[in-house]
Amino acid sequence: MKILIVEPFFKGSHKAWAEGYAQSSRHKVEIINLPGRFWKWRMHGGAVTLAKRYHKLNFNPDLILATDMLNLPVFQSLVKPECPVAIYFHENQFTYPWSPNDVDVELQRDKHYGFINYSSTLSADHVYFNSRFHLDSFFTGLEDFLRQFPDYREIQNIDKIREKSSVLHLGMALKKFDDFKIEKSENEPPLILWNHRWEHDKNPDAFFDALIQLSQMGFKFNLAVLGEEFKEELLCFTQARNSLKQHIVQFGFTDSFEEYSKWLWKADILPVTSKQDFFGGSIMEAVYCNTSLILPNRLTYPELFNQSENPQLFYEDEDELIKKLGSFMENIDEIRKQNLYGIAEKYDWSNMVEKYDDELANRNAV
Repeated sequence: MKILIVEPFFKGSHKAWAEGYAQSSRHKVEIINLPGRFWKWRMHGGAVTLAKRYHKLNFNPDLILATDMLNLPVFQSLVKPECPVAIYFHENQFTYPWSPNDVDVELQRDKHYGFINYSSTLSADHVYFNSRFHLDSFFTGLEDFLRQFPDYREIQNIDKIREKSSVLHLGMALKKFDDFKIEKSENEPPLILWNHRWEHDKNPDAFFDALIQLSQMGFKFNLAVLGEEFKEELLCFTQARNSLKQHIVQFGFTDSFEEYSKWLWKADILPVTSKQDFFGGSIMEAVYCNTSLILPNRLTYPELFNQSENPQLFYEDEDELIKKLGSFMENIDEIRKQNLYGIAEKYDWSNMVEKYDDELANRNAV
């Protein structure tokens, strides 16, 4: 079977997912893509350029698998594919929180991106979401989105889209971390980790506030802040450089995968404060490297980390986060014995690729 992945935003988790599947699959998988920048322009114009590239391919796919950043109806109108077309949602524009500093929100120009997602699900033969939480929240967001319009809302389309939608959890190349495994240092203070993007939806204010309070209470710990930083640094990161200076052992993005891996293997605790996460790739990477978690009881986390089986990992509010994080630090010897590896390991491509291959082969047979 021949599969073509169409990715307008070839960067980060989108790129890792596409390349990981292409390298692992028993099928022949090709990728056409555009660089991961100017995301709004990619959603508007990416389909035109990618359709042009499609016509230059010497590749006749049995299935096209697009992602949520593609304006799929535009792409299909230009390509006119004779094979089934599916779309995979890493995120969506209904429930992903926009930056409060984005002028498009104030000017009411943010609605069109949600409509691209909506029209893409209408035109696709099948729709995949990377978690059950994502699927459910997408349809809640879609209904709210459609009901804001004055008439001809076509609410019945929600059921039509839901009928052709399913969950296909994210596949990840986790075993590559094995090459850089190191043992945790038992004689060092607990190492607290941040390895997410430096953006508002990851709620860094709550993360740093908890650590500042624990520092003021006299707790001893080290802090490694990783993840990708963008042009304008959020104020909380700038302030943390000073207020947590005595705890910082790493602060900033690392280009080296080896260095990134070693920090994850060294880390003891990952306190998660995110306001939005449709899967949580950076969290799963840390868990694979045997970093213990403290998670908010929301979003996709209860689904992926078995809240009923691991209630000790979850907190309800920021006061409980501080209390639980302090307890983890005080009992770090026991925390270091925890092993959540199995939760993450099942999402490695070695375990996920057969699910993808079988699912996509069945989709082609429909």
